[in-house]
Amino acid sequence: MLIDSHCHLDFPDFAAELDAVVARARAAGIARMVTISTRVHRHAEVLAIAEQFADVFCSVGTHPHYADQEADVTAADLVARTRHPKVVAIGEAGLDYHYDNSPREAQERGFRTHIAAARETGLPLVIHTRETDADTARILEEATGQGAFPAVLHCFSGGRELAQRAVAVGLFVSFTGIVTFKNSAALRAIAAELPADRILIETDAPYLAPGRFRGKRNEPAYVVEIAKVLAECRGVSLDEIARQTSENFFRLFSKVPRPAASADAYQPPKLGAPAA
Repeated sequence: MLIDSHCHLDFPDFAAELDAVVARARAAGIARMVTISTRVHRHAEVLAIAEQFADVFCSVGTHPHYADQEADVTAADLVARTRHPKVVAIGEAGLDYHYDNSPREAQERGFRTHIAAARETGLPLVIHTRETDADTARILEEATGQGAFPAVLHCFSGGRELAQRAVAVGLFVSFTGIVTFKNSAALRAIAAELPADRILIETDAPYLAPGRFRGKRNEPAYVVEIAKVLAECRGVSLDEIARQTSENFFRLFSKVPRPAASADAYQPPKLGAPAA
């Protein structure tokens, strides 16, 4: 089996065919999907999708783009929402200096609020970091010094030093379709050298379609393409990447139930699936 540890099924891109998107993911051997919250004030929409499908789960959190709009969200608010059985993670939260859609001070305050919620609940924090390597590493090291918490650097596109410092404080690192792009040799080199027990895969759908789907809307079924490239750059089989990344997922996202034992082995999609 494979897991899409990060997608956005509540986005308008999927509204017209959500059932079909989930069906294609299942046909491609994707056993679990986590649809990620970007705004706590709209969490009901994300949760409704997780409740609709047995194999879809969700997070709760505020993306750094909206940190100033949701400055009123507290760690207690986040913790309260995690009591729902389908809410399995905190975030995504973190820092984004590429767009700077929120003041950096608001982003850091929000980031630390989400860290506190992850520490209290024991649920993984899904971290968004873009062009913020130094500040992200600083905050993570300061925060873990005050008490450990589970977390993943999602959609990793940073440098080798950030990846190494994150792993050193106990984090996971997740790769998207970016790792399949022709100009991503440096990222593939990082993916090749990280410890096997610290890597995850995700689509970040509807963004960043991998490989042969680039330029199209992304969807969870395409995580297979990411797994293939990750296997190639690490010099292992697709079966091994499927096994390792799935095991890593269930260790980190410990609230997500594992599928039946019969689904443990990755089964390649039937010819013609997923549909483009």
